[in-house]
Amino acid sequence: MPKRVDHAERRARIAEALVRVAARRGLHAVGMRDVAAEAGVSLRLVQYYFETKEKLLLFGLERLAQGFGERVAARVRAAGDSPGPRAVVEALLMAALPTDEESRTFHQLYTSYAVLSLNDPALAAQPFIRNPDAAEDAVTELLRQAQAADLLRPGLDARREAVGLLALSAGLGTSILVGQRTPQYATEVLRSHLDRIFRTHGNGTPASGTPDPVNPMVPGMP
Repeated sequence: MPKRVDHAERRARIAEALVRVAARRGLHAVGMRDVAAEAGVSLRLVQYYFETKEKLLLFGLERLAQGFGERVAARVRAAGDSPGPRAVVEALLMAALPTDEESRTFHQLYTSYAVLSLNDPALAAQPFIRNPDAAEDAVTELLRQAQAADLLRPGLDARREAVGLLALSAGLGTSILVGQRTPQYATEVLRSHLDRIFRTHGNGTPASGTPDPVNPMVPGMP
């Protein structure tokens, strides 16, 4: 009986090879032949699964986004059995900072893809993210829950604060990548802004309907 092929495993293996090559050489320098060699498969097999470099890049970035969601979820679980809105917001923002190899690769490749797509119609035509407002909506909802529980300082606009926090996280992430700031200092800055918004450091119990922190992603996050 012929051996059954696990197509999902093959696609994942090729995507992981893409991420490794792109992390070493930069996304702009990655070719399908390079990815095939890294994955230990033929170029024809890579083309069979992905057809074009653009589709391969998109799939690789989606895999990175899944990993990001898993890191956020792990941080939320570490915050306790009933993490409040602040704990979830902080988990999401901190997971986006490039503080280790995995998160550095995530930030680097997402940012590279966004920049490359500005001048590459084929990349720009790909659905870079499912919902460009997903992270903003998730953080906004969490801040509104905090307002309802009287955990935010008075007079704040939840949407505006969410936009500011995400922009701050993205900018701090880039400053870490280029060596302008240390991860420790960036973390302190981000937490100081959370201290400005929230009345308390406490966890609190979130209101019902807390957004799923596993998939709030995308650019802009970083």
